[in-house]
Amino acid sequence: MSGMTSMTGMIDHEEWRRVYKQYPASRLPWELGRPRGALVDLVESGTIGGQTALDMCCGAGSNTLYLARTGFSVTGMDISLEAVRYTGRRARKEKLKVSLLVCEFEQMPFAAGVFDLVLDFGCFHHVRMEHRKDFIDGIARILSEGGFYQMTCLSYRNGPAWNHFTEQQVRDYFSGKFGVEGEEHYGSLENDGAYRHFFTFLFQKKPGNQNEAA
Repeated sequence: MSGMTSMTGMIDHEEWRRVYKQYPASRLPWELGRPRGALVDLVESGTIGGQTALDMCCGAGSNTLYLARTGFSVTGMDISLEAVRYTGRRARKEKLKVSLLVCEFEQMPFAAGVFDLVLDFGCFHHVRMEHRKDFIDGIARILSEGGFYQMTCLSYRNGPAWNHFTEQQVRDYFSGKFGVEGEEHYGSLENDGAYRHFFTFLFQKKPGNQNEAA
């Protein structure tokens, strides 16, 4: 079963609605129909498990449902109502309990310290440059003390762009709030047939980053 909440905000949702209406979930460029390998590796490592998790930009829900299957109390959020509805249908079919939220990823409508894991596949590299610090502060705020943030973003190897990052750029952005616990730089054949390069970082919230009241 799934619980669904809707919020509106400053980003125009129409582009994402068109994408989800134009393409079935099985054909979305970033949807592989299975959880991402970096997430599976993290869960199977035993570093964290069976706790509270947020899947930002959950899309068609493959990562969200994997977390639910493996014992997490999981919330999935996405800017697209169509994506959230699709994830909800998948959850009901599998009789999985998840909470779902339609929300801009630049917002953090959660109480402080409520998640032990935040999963971000492809959110950070869509955050406008002027909002990146606020975004990172928001991640730190909603994480529990010592909580983990697994973030995957586009690499500079895809060519120059405002949201293609080097390793050092990523480290510089997050060093104030997080320590790096793991890092991988790799290529992946995506669902649209394109081969893209990514960084996946596992960050842990640094001690002393006190959660502020929501």
